Amino acid sequence: MSTLVVGSVALDTVQTPFGRAEEALGGTAVYFSLAAALFGDVRMVGVVGDDFPAEAIALLEQRGIDLGGLQRRPGETFRWVGAYGDDMNTAHTLDTQLNVFETFHPTLPPHYRDARLVFLGNIDPELQLDVLEQMDAPAFTALDTMNFWIDLKKDALLDVIRRVDAVLINEGELRQLTGQYNVLSAAGRVQELGPRHVVVKRGEYGALMFSGDDVAHVPAYPTYHVRDTTGAGDSFAGGFLGYLDSCSSHQLDDLRAALVYGTVMASFTVEDFSISGLRRATPESLCERYARLAEITRIVIPEVEPDLVPEGV
Repeated sequence: MSTLVVGSVALDTVQTPFGRAEEALGGTAVYFSLAAALFGDVRMVGVVGDDFPAEAIALLEQRGIDLGGLQRRPGETFRWVGAYGDDMNTAHTLDTQLNVFETFHPTLPPHYRDARLVFLGNIDPELQLDVLEQMDAPAFTALDTMNFWIDLKKDALLDVIRRVDAVLINEGELRQLTGQYNVLSAAGRVQELGPRHVVVKRGEYGALMFSGDDVAHVPAYPTYHVRDTTGAGDSFAGGFLGYLDSCSSHQLDDLRAALVYGTVMASFTVEDFSISGLRRATPESLCERYARLAEITRIVIPEVEPDLVPEGV
């Protein structure tokens, strides 16, 4: 079993009320891969410049991530500079330097094409579609996107959405994509395009999943020390798809469990800058937080005597 991810590999500079990180390892493909690697084999597709740190490559390889699809090009690696205020759900972009990422074209090594699961990070939807067309017959495909692509290349994005099994998206982007304010109505509009599942990322409020007529909601894992929320959504996706790759089927119970694992994975990421919190996650600590979240959200339905039920209920 294996999961393929295509997305950015970056060096991030981030300022939050709790500190600052300079030129720290980041990007969708990195956060996703480190999270998904806790469950199984991961194949990364991305691009870096000749300035990309050798120790970062070593770290990814030590985690068992296949870097055969990571292109190395002359020039500088993609860089992002951002800041957070008191609202840690909202990142303010201060500077973006695409560098070698600007001309990135994903070309899959032959042994990547039989990956069982595919995650298309929030890159140009035309590139997302190109990756899908290079695949053999993945069992489960999912994509993420962002407001930039919804504005600039909505038609191409809709074409990709029609071909995937799941869309992972935040509330604001879901409303922007569909023109619907109500999240349930908006998710239904996306499902009408073809995806069986719509996962709505809600930051500190957890995540919602719509699968056919079923609705699942998982709150965020209670984290006492939130220092940097960069990469939380990508880590969520890594936990979600990584767990699904470890399952023999993708039934509703599997998807609900994947939703919990995604939420738990994100909780590690936000506890520190860059990938530091995520690096501390282990299969054992994931299971501990999964069990804790299950206990927190357990609802007991009491037995009520018929004569205690209000009239008309």
